[in-house]
Amino acid sequence: MDQNQQQLIKLAHAKMPFGKYEGRFLIDLPEYYVVWYQQKGFPKGELGQQMQLVYELKLNGLEELIRNIRRQYPVPRK
Repeated sequence: MDQNQQQLIKLAHAKMPFGKYEGRFLIDLPEYYVVWYQQKGFPKGELGQQMQLVYELKLNGLEELIRNIRRQYPVPRK
C-alpha cells in the first residue's frame, strides 16, 4: 500500500478533535465550516493538511469516496 492510500485511509477515520463539531469525522463536517477554515486559515500540522484535503474533496463532490474507504478499511478493534 503506498503513502497516498495510507493517507486517505487515515483521513477516512480522522475526527475533529475540538470545538462545536468535536468527534465528527472530518469528511462529515458541514461544507460552510470547512470553507470558513479555508478562508481563515487551516490549523497547523496534520489536522490542517487533512482539513485542506477535505476542502478539496468537498469542492469536487468526492466525499463519498472517503466514506467508502472508511467502510472498506475499518479500524481494527484492540
